[in-house]
Amino acid sequence: MVIRRRSFLKGVAGGAAAGALETTGRGASPVTPLPSVKLGKATISRLILGGNPIGGFSHATSKLDELMRQYFTVERTADLLLRAEEQGITAFQSHYSPLVRDALNLARERGSNIQWICLSLVDDKDFIKDVLALKPIAIAHHGTYTDFAFHYGQPAPQVIKDYMKRIHDLGVLAGVSMHCPRYLPRIEDLGWENDFYMTSLYYITRTQAELKQIYGDTLVQRDEPFALGDPARMCEQIRATKKPCLAFKLLAAGRVCWSRQSIDAAFQFAYKNIKPGDAAIVGMFPVLGDEIRENANLARKYA
Repeated sequence: MVIRRRSFLKGVAGGAAAGALETTGRGASPVTPLPSVKLGKATISRLILGGNPIGGFSHATSKLDELMRQYFTVERTADLLLRAEEQGITAFQSHYSPLVRDALNLARERGSNIQWICLSLVDDKDFIKDVLALKPIAIAHHGTYTDFAFHYGQPAPQVIKDYMKRIHDLGVLAGVSMHCPRYLPRIEDLGWENDFYMTSLYYITRTQAELKQIYGDTLVQRDEPFALGDPARMCEQIRATKKPCLAFKLLAAGRVCWSRQSIDAAFQFAYKNIKPGDAAIVGMFPVLGDEIRENANLARKYA
């Protein structure tokens, strides 16, 4: 019997969804609230639901990207947001897209109060108008392009600094994301008006010259480096700034998820090494189990 690949992927996604998200129920027993921190005037849980899986950004393979895109329909994404809230997660961070727009609106129609943090680029006014319609509590500049601004001057760092002012003028908290730990103190010295940082625990945007220094070679096209010492280097900079930091990629885009012990250790390291007023962002793809509940329990344990 021949099974078409697309049909197989849809079957896997559908069957897994039945096992992972259909446990959502409004009559479920209340859970212990997650530890929380302030982000501007907002109070958010120290564990934030990340949006990369929803957008199909696995940081692994194109097949996994495609499986994520097929799985996250509007309905399933809304279910994910509601399930996250049931487990005490009160904030969601993602790019803007029609899928995110429709899922957020659907979740809110079903009673969701989850707070949204938008990841964006310096973009046109129509984009900002669409984002503002969803009432984000904050907008952060995309980390890859922050790194590129300092790596290559494209865009110039001043352009991003001016973008922070534009976001403030809209009455929204302004953040700047990055993967390279060297750039956080540089931004501090330059006096950018950002309210917070989004800080990757892995420096995945190393230049070709930096890669050759580490490996003596460059990587396979589109591959990304996840070096073991990266989290400690970024956490050192996180602790050095007084501004709130939202740490992300603590699970190395799934690369440290070989066992419950390794996942536990990654959560423990992150919360131990960021500041008490900081939070962590974790993307969740609950096709093989209730990652949402498991991650929320780890945040309760270590945050």
